Amino acid sequence: MPDEHSPILVVDLEATCWKSGTPEGEPQSIHNMEIIEIGCVLTNRQGAVLDTRSFMVRPERKPVLSAFCTELTHITQAMVDSAQTLPNVIAQMNAWLDGTGADLLWCSWGNYDLNHLTAQCTLDNADSKLLHLSHLNLKKLWRRTTKQRKKTSLASALAYHGLTFDGQPHRGIDDARNITRLLPFLNWSLADGLDEN
Repeated sequence: MPDEHSPILVVDLEATCWKSGTPEGEPQSIHNMEIIEIGCVLTNRQGAVLDTRSFMVRPERKPVLSAFCTELTHITQAMVDSAQTLPNVIAQMNAWLDGTGADLLWCSWGNYDLNHLTAQCTLDNADSKLLHLSHLNLKKLWRRTTKQRKKTSLASALAYHGLTFDGQPHRGIDDARNITRLLPFLNWSLADGLDEN
C-alpha cells in the first residue's frame, strides 16, 4: 500500500444508460452500456488534489444518448459527438498517466468501474494502463473503516462525515472529486487484501 504522500488515481466512469433496459429490451449491463466519460483525480491518501482530467468518450454501438442518460449525467449529445472513441481516449489517458511518472494505485467507489473498463477494453481492443495496475475498492475500505453496512452510496458516505455533494452527481469528474474528499477519513491500515489486481 502506498504511503500517505504517494500518488493515487481516483476514477469514476459514466456510461450510456436508459430508464429501463436497452432500446432492444435487454437488461442494462457492462456488456451493452458504453463508457462516455472517465473522470480522474490524481491525489494522495490525504485527499490533496494534484491533477484532474475528464476524458469524454464517443459511444460507437449506440451513439445516440437517451434523454434519461443526458438528464442523469448532464452529458450532452454534442459532448460525446465531439469526443474520440474509447481506444483513442485510452491512448490519450495512458499518455497522461505516463506523464505523472508514478506507479499508481487506482481506486474507485466499488468495483463497477474496474469491471466495466475491463469489459469494454476487451471488446474494443484497448489496452488501458489502469488494467495493469493495482485497483482498490474504496467503498469496501470505507465500510471497513466506519463499520457501516447500509447507506454506502457516495452521497450517504459524504453525509456520514457531514459533507454534501459538490458539483453534478453522475458526472465522472465530479464524482471522482467527491470520492477524493473521503480519502482523509479512511483507515488505510485496513486496506490489505482489498486490491483486485
